[in-house]
Amino acid sequence: MATVFAFWPALHGGFIWDDDVHLTANPSIIGPQGLKEIWTTSAAVYYPLTLTTFWIQHLLWGLNPFPFHLMNIGVHAAVAVILWRVLLRLNVRGAWFAAALWALHPVQAESVAWITELKNTQSGSFYVITIWFFLRWISAGTSVERKVQWAYVASVLFALLAILSKTSTVTLPVILALCWWWKEGKWRPRNTLWLLPFLLVSTTAGIWTIWEQAHHSGAMGAEWSQTWPERIVIAGRIVWFYLGKLIWPHPLSFIYPRWMVDSANPLAYVPTLVVLVTLFVLWRNRNGFARPLFFAFAYFVTSLLPVSDLFDVYFFRYSFVADHFQYLAAIGPLSLAMASIAVVAEKAKTAARIQPIVCVGILLLCGVLSWQQSTIYVDSLTLWRDTVRKNPNAWMARTNLGAELDDQGRYAEATLEYRAALRINPNDAGAHNNLATHLAEAGQTNQALQEWDEALRIQPNNAAAQANRAYALLQVGRKTEAFEGWERALKINPDLSSAHYDYGVALMQSGEIDPAIQHLDRALQLGRDDPAVHYRMGLALNRQENYPLAIVHYRKALELGGPPSLAARFALAWLLATCPEPRWRNGAEAVQLAKGGMDAGSGSLALDTLAAAYAEAGRFDRAIETASEALNRVATQNQSQLDGIRSRLKTYEGHRAYHEKPGATRNDFVPGER
Repeated sequence: MATVFAFWPALHGGFIWDDDVHLTANPSIIGPQGLKEIWTTSAAVYYPLTLTTFWIQHLLWGLNPFPFHLMNIGVHAAVAVILWRVLLRLNVRGAWFAAALWALHPVQAESVAWITELKNTQSGSFYVITIWFFLRWISAGTSVERKVQWAYVASVLFALLAILSKTSTVTLPVILALCWWWKEGKWRPRNTLWLLPFLLVSTTAGIWTIWEQAHHSGAMGAEWSQTWPERIVIAGRIVWFYLGKLIWPHPLSFIYPRWMVDSANPLAYVPTLVVLVTLFVLWRNRNGFARPLFFAFAYFVTSLLPVSDLFDVYFFRYSFVADHFQYLAAIGPLSLAMASIAVVAEKAKTAARIQPIVCVGILLLCGVLSWQQSTIYVDSLTLWRDTVRKNPNAWMARTNLGAELDDQGRYAEATLEYRAALRINPNDAGAHNNLATHLAEAGQTNQALQEWDEALRIQPNNAAAQANRAYALLQVGRKTEAFEGWERALKINPDLSSAHYDYGVALMQSGEIDPAIQHLDRALQLGRDDPAVHYRMGLALNRQENYPLAIVHYRKALELGGPPSLAARFALAWLLATCPEPRWRNGAEAVQLAKGGMDAGSGSLALDTLAAAYAEAGRFDRAIETASEALNRVATQNQSQLDGIRSRLKTYEGHRAYHEKPGATRNDFVPGER
């Protein structure tokens, strides 16, 4: 209950950075082939079981963020309860307070309040369950009579589930060895044999993750080109940075400044040297006073190894540290802190009376800080503003802040953020892409194309930049180049739904109906279930003379709402009134649809549609009256439209309805939308 209360503000949050990649726009979550893609393709990334959980949640409650947040907080609270039981099995003093401190500490806000980090909470739950079963197995008998039991099998199974949820848990074999040593006071070589299944799983997952980060996530290039001396320097600083945040969690930032490392300076190696010396001294005294210190510190350092810059992680392009990286590692130091308070209280009778007061005070303070930290994650705008305030040189935060401001129509502010990001990092392809998109929307196409060219020079495989540039090229009449751009974008990322949609619309406008339908259909499969796609799909199917399916897509667009649904309303009314095949015509419904979209400012196209509907319904007087009004509202320079309405008016005057020729349909109900 305390955990839920501490992170309560997160329940009112929405989706933020990376939630689209992992959930809201992830084809394997919202697409039709979800589980198959998650478990058999590169969509699995390195946490297929977490993606499976997202898939199940999406099946249950769609993209409502509240249940996702509730799930994450609930799992985190469950991890804390299981951790308490694990610490009891390890005979750790103050186990309840230790688990509570870990649960309520503000560094956990990032993992708990950010939906994407279900990776942490879910893998954490299986991680502590693995340890609990392993300790139960150890306690079942002596080393001489050790044999496979159900608790051992369960621990192997849950270790696998932990690693499938997030591979940062690959350190489990070492952690289990530490726990075994802690319980028995010594290490026997034969113990290693029992850890082989865990080592096999961890090694396989570790190799896969290293490959995935480089070849799928894109952790290759200048940002990850540190030399080994630089990596050793960074690894040491990382340990003390995280320990410092546990002791004094202020300020906490979503993106911390990325360190500049001078490996030529001997002093740069001091943090790493201190880590190694500390481990050595504690190990030498592991059977004496330093036993708990060695256990806690060795656990902490081991748990941080996957994120210590000894291996490339994509996030390192922004910063070498992040709060969510020490989610499980924090258990060691925080448990040691609470155990120390308990030991002092046991040895001093007066202290025993104030121990609960001290511990509860610490927990209350942490709970308040976690509450405050959780408010930062309620929406993207708040998150990026807070990040920029604490780390003004966070170029990625500025780029994303600009995108949020762009979405709100605050274009001048957005431009300032993009340009600020590029001053900090001129090689930020994302900022170039976003700025280009903004310039294109403002009608500055030439400047926009220059920005896209720069983005693609920096990052040739930026599919979004390729696709956005293609759309701009089409607007200035460079159709061949535009089509080539979309082909390149989809070769880079076949699952880019926006590119499929834009390309599909362009192909349809060029009369290439079959490939247009293929791309529009792929956009729908990839989760772009919005009225614009359904409307365009309806138009394409209409031209293909697939009238029943066209009607289905028009109705779906109408159901989803938004500006494109108005276009779909009139398109459906036109088809029901003018369809070449009599069995699909319905004059009464066409009138109802057209009238439902009319307002005082309705133009000639809407009136033309209503007139055709009236005629199909046999109400020729109203058809003539409405068509005449449509003629009065046609722009005088639009001769083809004038001629079309005049021709239809003569048809109505002859008490006949107007019907389209097979494969023909109007494509001008509402201007094109992306």
